[in-house]
Amino acid sequence: MHVDFDHFCRTLARQAPDAIIYADATGLIAFWNQGAERIFGFSAAEALGQSLDIIIPENLRKRHWDGFAATMRTGNSRYGLGDLLAVPALRKDGTRISVEFTILPFHDALDRMMGIAAIIRDVTKRFEEMRRLRKELASRQKD
Repeated sequence: MHVDFDHFCRTLARQAPDAIIYADATGLIAFWNQGAERIFGFSAAEALGQSLDIIIPENLRKRHWDGFAATMRTGNSRYGLGDLLAVPALRKDGTRISVEFTILPFHDALDRMMGIAAIIRDVTKRFEEMRRLRKELASRQKD
């Protein structure tokens, strides 16, 4: 059985349940899959061409953009390939959620940075459950 690998890759990227987002070197969103629509609440039409600021809480933007600019300039990230990052993010309705993600830098033929893709999972339920368990444990230790 022959598999059309290009079709397989396109379908996987577009329909993955996790968010797959690609931002160009200026930080504008150039790819936004169905998982991103589900997690963040923005349709692809609303997100494409927008700054990543639409999903970054305001208090974290400076740190994000400082790191993003350094990565675009040097081609290096302080996060290794496959390192799992955990941060708060914003949904379209303004709700803060907890996400975990990995990044994949994209380079051109001359090894210059073109942009970065992120694969993102909403871990809000797990984060809130861990917080509840920590509080419960702390209250038991006081007794």
